[in-house]
Amino acid sequence: MSKSPKNSGGTAQDLAQLPFEEALQRLEAIVAEMESETLPLEQLLTRYEEGVKLIEVCQTRLAAAELRIQQLEKTASGEARLKPLDVEAERPDK
Repeated sequence: MSKSPKNSGGTAQDLAQLPFEEALQRLEAIVAEMESETLPLEQLLTRYEEGVKLIEVCQTRLAAAELRIQQLEKTASGEARLKPLDVEAERPDK
């Protein structure tokens, strides 16, 4: 039986196994708990530590996704090369 990090801190290894969506959902829940101002100091610190680990998990997942989004592009000679993702061109505020 595996320990679910949903309601408790969970280990860094447990958290590292979470899919991006679950890690983000848990992080949002932690923020809501902390903003409620009802948690004792010790629990706030525990949630903060878990949140820091979850941020790292989310950043790692996003970096991996960015690498996967890079597209292969064929040059005129037929050679394949990586085309970097142009994040600035994708922003709607531009």
